[in-house]
Amino acid sequence: MAINLPNMDRNALSSIKRFAAIGAVLITLLFVGCSSTTRVDAGHVGIRVHLAGSERGVSDMPVVMGWVFYNPVTEQIIQFPTSVQNVVWSASPHEGRAIDESINFSSTEGVNINADLGLSFHIDPMLAPKLYGRFRQNDMLELADRYMRNVVREAFGEVASKMPVQDIYGAGKSKMLADVTKNVSDNLGKDGIIIDQLTFNGSLRLPQNVADAINRAMEATQNAIQSENRVRQVRAEADQAITQAHGQAEATRQKAQGEADALLIRARAEARANEVIRLSTTPAVLQYRALEHWDGKLPTYSGGALPLLTFDASRFVMGPDDAAREKKLNQLLADDAASAAAPLPVVPPPPPPPAVPPPAATAVAPAPVPAK
Repeated sequence: MAINLPNMDRNALSSIKRFAAIGAVLITLLFVGCSSTTRVDAGHVGIRVHLAGSERGVSDMPVVMGWVFYNPVTEQIIQFPTSVQNVVWSASPHEGRAIDESINFSSTEGVNINADLGLSFHIDPMLAPKLYGRFRQNDMLELADRYMRNVVREAFGEVASKMPVQDIYGAGKSKMLADVTKNVSDNLGKDGIIIDQLTFNGSLRLPQNVADAINRAMEATQNAIQSENRVRQVRAEADQAITQAHGQAEATRQKAQGEADALLIRARAEARANEVIRLSTTPAVLQYRALEHWDGKLPTYSGGALPLLTFDASRFVMGPDDAAREKKLNQLLADDAASAAAPLPVVPPPPPPPAVPPPAATAVAPAPVPAK
């Protein structure tokens, strides 16, 4: 005998089945959505790799940051760093890796030189797929310790082989580093590796005999520069002493000339004054001066008659000689008045002695070359 369910029970069972199917679809979609999305972090680009189909391989276009949808069955998203990476290749176990990663290169004389280096670089995001497709490597430090280190070492060998060891250690060190940086940038730039900085970490290490020879040469150069500076100083002091002696001699000469001129001017003035007195002293003036100083008493003589004080009145009348004397006197007085009214000449001050030039700057020798 068949059991007939009520219509309500059948509807409830149908609803349960429907909800179960919807839940299964949602769970499936959620699982598929989670497995087909990924997030590309900041400082990285995503590289899409096709695992199947006619486009199998690395996609030429990088994927930007953020959430990315892809088919996990036929595709793969590789995160590739584009931020600045720093590596150190040093002989010290406390820098970089715990092994000797320093770089060796040779000068044009064949002298072996050892150096610690530091390198900073980053990846061009647009060329990241090409770099990954070539090396299949997204660990930039691993790539730097292998491929990039070899490129740097070859560049140092090529540039240093054209330079003498004394230039490498001395003034040509910066030029050598700039040439090596350009060489490395040209070789690695084709793969999208951009060099930010290449530096020497510390001083260069040379063989002991070469280090001693370079130190002696630098010491000799330093001594020569100091000797040259001393010669310049002595020469400048001698020139200053000569200039001062010339100045003192000129001052003494000017002083003597001034004193002689003063004596001459004084003598001329006294002679002129005497001439003025002579011209102005006539017999009448002399008799007048005598009367001014006479006290009214006649001199007393021991015998004979006393002379009478008489004056020749004819001397008070101006004769031809007196007229000429008066004319010359007036001329002298007029010349004196014109000389007194004329301004005195301005004598320029003597030029100051030349200053002693400062000594040439003494070159500072680099620190002693450490032996390898």
